[in-house]
Amino acid sequence: MKRAASRLLPAVAVPLLFLGLLTGCWDSRDINHRALPVCMGIAKHGSVYHVYLQFPDPVRDGLELKVVSDYGYTITQAVDAISAKMTSNVDLPEVKVIVMDRSYAVAGMKESIDNFMRNDHISAKALLLISDEPLDSLFAFMVKSFKPTATAVYDSIEKNAGWDPQMALTRVWEVYRSIHSYTRDVAIPIFKSGESGTFDYDGSAIISNGKMVGRIDPDETLIANMFNEDSGQGRIEVMNNASVLILQDAVRMKGNLVNGRPRVILDMTIRVSVLEKKGDSSAALIGKELEQQTTARIQLLFAKLRKSGSDILGIGQEFRNILPRDRLKNWRSEYLPKLQVEARIHPIIQNEGNLTSS
Repeated sequence: MKRAASRLLPAVAVPLLFLGLLTGCWDSRDINHRALPVCMGIAKHGSVYHVYLQFPDPVRDGLELKVVSDYGYTITQAVDAISAKMTSNVDLPEVKVIVMDRSYAVAGMKESIDNFMRNDHISAKALLLISDEPLDSLFAFMVKSFKPTATAVYDSIEKNAGWDPQMALTRVWEVYRSIHSYTRDVAIPIFKSGESGTFDYDGSAIISNGKMVGRIDPDETLIANMFNEDSGQGRIEVMNNASVLILQDAVRMKGNLVNGRPRVILDMTIRVSVLEKKGDSSAALIGKELEQQTTARIQLLFAKLRKSGSDILGIGQEFRNILPRDRLKNWRSEYLPKLQVEARIHPIIQNEGNLTSS
């Protein structure tokens, strides 16, 4: 009898052991009971956050957009309040785009960015936008104009979809890195609702230490993207004597100190193809005009960066081996406003076959 019991014990104990391990999934929810927002909007009024979540809402004929919002003293509290309104539990890891209200961006987003990186509720790869209008009207515009597509705002800026070379493209982790860097800042695209049922891109916000401190237009954003190795390929440049298509670009920088004042020499090579020209404009004339136009944009961009005290081009990286760390931490406030820039533009007209006289 004892021998039979000893053989029976392992046969019962092993299945019970595996049954106990299965209890680790007690809090799992069926996909039909989970709400997966694609876009989040954040505004702040005093000490209260106003959070918007945009969901793909299944209907009989496909998908529609649904926007739910609520308030809280923290973003998490506001999301919990939204979840309490719904029949499904809100899960944030699928958020692809975070839209910041412009007044909140000006006041400073540092606390929110730090919290996003501290927990895994929102992906560090989520893209950031700044709304140039109240979020109420922006999200109402999305619902009205983009049915039944649930990812329209994401598709408008994602690099393999609607992104253009003159558009900034910045993720949560990049803003976090800039907040904790002495020499690197970022630009965030600014959007608003358009009259033709699409978004209007209105340039980029200059961000420093998590705050919006200025803005640049799309042409200046194109220059910033070239500096940051986001190629200007595909951009059509319209000039007085011709229109050209950027095929390739490259930027080399060399920084030094001259009598204690920072100086940087920029060599920018732009390879283009001529699409149209006026009259008998030569390749040399077209190249000269492209050189002058690009140089003027670079100087305007640097003037704005000196004024705002933000280094979205990462110029300070060139001085990391020149300035000691205790002085490098003052790069934005002490050195950037004094920065001298010498820009050398090298246009290459690669293809003159597509010419149309006008």
